[in-house]
Amino acid sequence: MTLTRRRLLETAALTAAGFACLSLAPRFGFVSEAQAQAPSAEELAVAGPLGEKAEGKEDAPVTIIEYASTTCGHCAKFAVDTFPKLKAEYIDAGKVRFILREFPLDPLSAAGFMIARCAGEDKYFSVVELLFKEQRQWAYADKPVEGLQALVKQIGFTQQSFEECLTNQELLDGVNWVRQRGAEKFGVNSTPTFFINGKIQRGAMSFEDLKKILDPLVGKA
Repeated sequence: MTLTRRRLLETAALTAAGFACLSLAPRFGFVSEAQAQAPSAEELAVAGPLGEKAEGKEDAPVTIIEYASTTCGHCAKFAVDTFPKLKAEYIDAGKVRFILREFPLDPLSAAGFMIARCAGEDKYFSVVELLFKEQRQWAYADKPVEGLQALVKQIGFTQQSFEECLTNQELLDGVNWVRQRGAEKFGVNSTPTFFINGKIQRGAMSFEDLKKILDPLVGKA
């Protein structure tokens, strides 16, 4: 059952476990590991209906695409421990273009991404960073939606703007589109999943492991 705006608000009082019971997407077709290893550059480059969220130079020699869920603990670890170093050494230096794509594992994660989109074009990454940094304070709370609402009030959301965001069906459909395409086209079935210049890497990576992959690619440029 695909999540709808009405369903999202109806379940606002549920626990995080309750949210996880609601499926976001229809059943996906099977994609073999071999197909997932080498998607075409053209297909992988297609942005979703909401547009791409990216940092770094467009012509950087390396492109990293991360499929993430805001309720994923491994994604949070990558965001808090690894991403700041990646940004400082590679993204800000013009060596890597980083693209974050929404792959919510549950309706609560979808709500988090929707809030980040509603915060404004220039605030998306800072809101996602906040959601990951404070993940245990909302995603694992007894009342996760209330926890999410309390958190984003700190960055200017009101009760009205919070509810308006989470009842935006076009926004929710756009997030679901990215998730569904990642699963059907590229074999994404867990988070985080990375595509580094088109090659798939599954699971959170330490900065040291990432550096081993990136340095040879940057050196070839």
